[in-house]
Amino acid sequence: METLTTPTDSVFSRLPDPSSGVFTAPLQRPGHVGEDWVEPRQHVYGADENAVWDDLFARQMEVLPGRAASTFLAGLGKLDLGRGGVPEFARLSADLGALTGWSVVPVPMLIPDHVFFWHLANRRFPAGNFIRGRASFDYIEEPDVFHDVFGHVPMLADPIFADYMQAYGRAGWKAMRHNRLKALGALYWYTVEFGLVEEGGALRAYGAGILSGPGEAVFALEAASPNRIRLNVDRVMRTDYVIDDLQPTYFVIESFADLYHQTVERDFDRLYRGLGPGFTYANTAVIDIDDVLHRGTLEYHLRGGRRSGAKPV
Repeated sequence: METLTTPTDSVFSRLPDPSSGVFTAPLQRPGHVGEDWVEPRQHVYGADENAVWDDLFARQMEVLPGRAASTFLAGLGKLDLGRGGVPEFARLSADLGALTGWSVVPVPMLIPDHVFFWHLANRRFPAGNFIRGRASFDYIEEPDVFHDVFGHVPMLADPIFADYMQAYGRAGWKAMRHNRLKALGALYWYTVEFGLVEEGGALRAYGAGILSGPGEAVFALEAASPNRIRLNVDRVMRTDYVIDDLQPTYFVIESFADLYHQTVERDFDRLYRGLGPGFTYANTAVIDIDDVLHRGTLEYHLRGGRRSGAKPV
């Protein structure tokens, strides 16, 4: 049986070459970076930029205790991300490498799927080499260093989650072979970016998209609007997602070991052969196979969401 990652390690040592029939976002590579899209050096942040990091960090730490997964908070402490200013990647990579063998590399912008997969497959996390300005303090469309480092990197200090992320990166080769990158992207979206985990009889957030934004942290865990459904990998990979608003649905795992086993032990070749090119389920849907922990009212989204100024209730 071929599972999530069948190819040998030697395959992952070189960049995958997606065929012309595989849809990937048409991103223009800046001239100063090579095919790996890694910047020659980390940006040197000035006092104002470091102050943005510090203010974002302080705001999140007012919101996350009691809402963030203990694994995330532990990683935050182990890596000492609150020491002041944007973390220096060389030091961060040394600390993270000692814990789980991962490193952090600076990239100029969103990078192509196949390059992103390649870095994850080799335990490198690409992080934006810029930080938002005050004008976009509350919301930024393209992930910056705060989203990437504060939101994602603490989870990589956990050995099980670190292994899941590497396995996810290696899964990209198989998804490209079947031309099902959108389905694999949905899995990332509903776990790594917007996942919830059961912890001590309560739900906690571990997804970076929740952890790096104060409004989403409260909404995901406490609002009546969103659905909260136990994770089913096959169902999630058939489910559309929204990229510019609060999520109508969140998927919940029992543990990070549960997440790892649900994905790494799944026969993804068989799954991909059964998937159509588009999504089967809307992001608001509750279907008959769902193990529903909370069926949402969807009031926020029915009222028009962010664009209408609806209250996130």
